[in-house]
Amino acid sequence: MVLQKAPAPALARPATNVRWIICALLFLATTINYVDRQIIGILKPTLEVELGWSEVDYGNIVFWFQAAYGLGLLACGPVIDRIGTRLGYAGAIGLWSLAAMLHALVRTPLGFSGARFLLGLGEAANFPAAIKTVAEWFPRHERALAAGILNAGANVGAIATPIVVPLLTIHFGWEAAFVVTGLIGFLWLVAWLRYYRQPAAHPRVSASELAYIEADAATEPQARVPWRRLFGQRPTWAFAIAKFLTDPVWYLFLFWLPDFLSKQYQLDLKTFGPPLIAIYLLADAGSVGGGWLSSALMKRGFGVNAARKLALLGCALCVIPILFATGASHLWSAVAILGLAAAAHQGWSSNLYAVVSDTVPRGSVASVMGIGGAAGAIGGMIMAQYVGHALESFGSYWPVFVWASSAYLIALLILHLLLPRIGEAEAGAETGPGPAVV
Repeated sequence: MVLQKAPAPALARPATNVRWIICALLFLATTINYVDRQIIGILKPTLEVELGWSEVDYGNIVFWFQAAYGLGLLACGPVIDRIGTRLGYAGAIGLWSLAAMLHALVRTPLGFSGARFLLGLGEAANFPAAIKTVAEWFPRHERALAAGILNAGANVGAIATPIVVPLLTIHFGWEAAFVVTGLIGFLWLVAWLRYYRQPAAHPRVSASELAYIEADAATEPQARVPWRRLFGQRPTWAFAIAKFLTDPVWYLFLFWLPDFLSKQYQLDLKTFGPPLIAIYLLADAGSVGGGWLSSALMKRGFGVNAARKLALLGCALCVIPILFATGASHLWSAVAILGLAAAAHQGWSSNLYAVVSDTVPRGSVASVMGIGGAAGAIGGMIMAQYVGHALESFGSYWPVFVWASSAYLIALLILHLLLPRIGEAEAGAETGPGPAVV
């Protein structure tokens, strides 16, 4: 790993800050994305009673969402790279908001499976579109921070859903929960279409902010790489492998934390709330803090390669204590360990997203994000099988946490071997004539 410092970017402070308003819109979109995604889990007990679902019915409904999400990740990237972020993001949130509202009209498992399939297709485009927007609107030294802020929306959504959805359901019925959350997506869509333009075409972007945004443009590849050729590029494989190894840890948090807390500390539906909220609040801090770290290192003169990899290394090291979560004698000791790991994952993700924008032509960012997201989804399916077998064989989460504690360091080693020098020279070399074959 090359740790030499590079001259700090000498950029004048821009007269406007429109890019941060764009970042706020990305944050809100990601929050809405996670609310719409998680609402079915919150309403599962209610819907099982009212509609007579079996566990198999619910499993099939979840399966079709995951299948559509994986397919959507592969398909949405090339579409967004071709039509642009303004229309691509608008189409995505329009589709998933409509799908969210359609849940209120169906009653059968087949109907819910269809609605969830449409939801998965639309939601798959969120991160590819968001990270492509970051690449278009932020200079290199601010991208990890911007990615961290938008990524924090996932945790805010995870916190908001169990608060908002039960209130709507109790007062207005479960149908209202789907309708209201879907309408919020359409309100965002109106704001996006009214406000969003490319930086050079935006009426509120000053000349100084445009120069600030485009400070790295001369040293970054711009041309779109054909989708098939992306599979011969080292940055594609580095991102996809890192997502394959580390995304399953986040799925572990999303789908198995309540079970772990129940088995380890005898918590139930009435007592899950505070520990889960604490863990996701720490994850929020990690998302922003991890992004801030590499941005701060770059402002202090570190090169892109050193800043990104030092931040990734710091996050990887912070996951290691998860080994001791099963041995924690007190609930809040375990919450602290798990919260640190969740924060580290989100900080890791913020910097990993920034690596894509550092090494991939802007015209192909969404495509690479989609490929990596699909790899992460496959890793998540393998994790689901692994957790089930581990719990059945050992009766403990310890083997799962052993795997989780090492995944990030392994991913960072592979990323470093594939991308030994993240920066101007490498970005140009990776996307020059002919593919950079692994």
